[in-house]
Amino acid sequence: MVERDAWGAFLPPLASLAMEAGAAIERIRAGTDWHTVAKDDGSPVTAADLAADTIIRAGLAAAFPAIPVVSEEDCARPSDPGAVFFLVDPLDGTREFVAGRPDYTVNIALVEHGVPVAGVVLTSADGRLWCGAKGAGATRNGEAIRARPVRVPPVALISRSHREAATDGWVAARGVTETVIVGSSVKFCTIAEGEADVYPRFGPTMAWDTAAGQAVLEAAGGVVLTPEGAPFRYQAGQGWRNGCFIAWGAASPPIAS
Repeated sequence: MVERDAWGAFLPPLASLAMEAGAAIERIRAGTDWHTVAKDDGSPVTAADLAADTIIRAGLAAAFPAIPVVSEEDCARPSDPGAVFFLVDPLDGTREFVAGRPDYTVNIALVEHGVPVAGVVLTSADGRLWCGAKGAGATRNGEAIRARPVRVPPVALISRSHREAATDGWVAARGVTETVIVGSSVKFCTIAEGEADVYPRFGPTMAWDTAAGQAVLEAAGGVVLTPEGAPFRYQAGQGWRNGCFIAWGAASPPIAS
């Protein structure tokens, strides 16, 4: 097991697995013999989701056999994986993928005691790869990135597929004049590289949707908080459904969260 001050050592193997999974996604996307089916919760799944999941889980099991894996597509996922585990979304933004938009991602995160300590996010359509780990900083395709100081009013990122009245109310109450519509975990990475300031989310998300993006953002100097201002954490239970959160580009937001 890698010491806690060396979480960055996980990034190269996680990035390699993300790239391998992303290549499989793009091969399937380029073909015509695939279709979408609905899972029990009504969300879509494709052959690309399943192929990427197989690659990532097999690779993690081979490289880190002692660390449990919680994946969106693994129906046998443990209800309580323990103190340290991987959280995987092999294809975050399946709706974007099906619609032919490029902002779908491969997400792999390592979580310790509820805190995402390392993560990689890949947009396989265009090859953007974000990596970040606690104590090691964050990069995009090998170049260091840093979240910018939050502007007033902030530039806000809004989900394309899951916009709700609570988010619009939060944005309006803080005088936001510029919003950008973005899909998947790219929102966290956009803030991490200093291109936006805040991502408020009051609609439903799952742990595997957000953990890798949070790891990248916090490694870049940002922070993810509950609406009450507490650190946003991941625990087993409630089917891995997240609560509401605000992702900021600065550790101390200059306006009320």
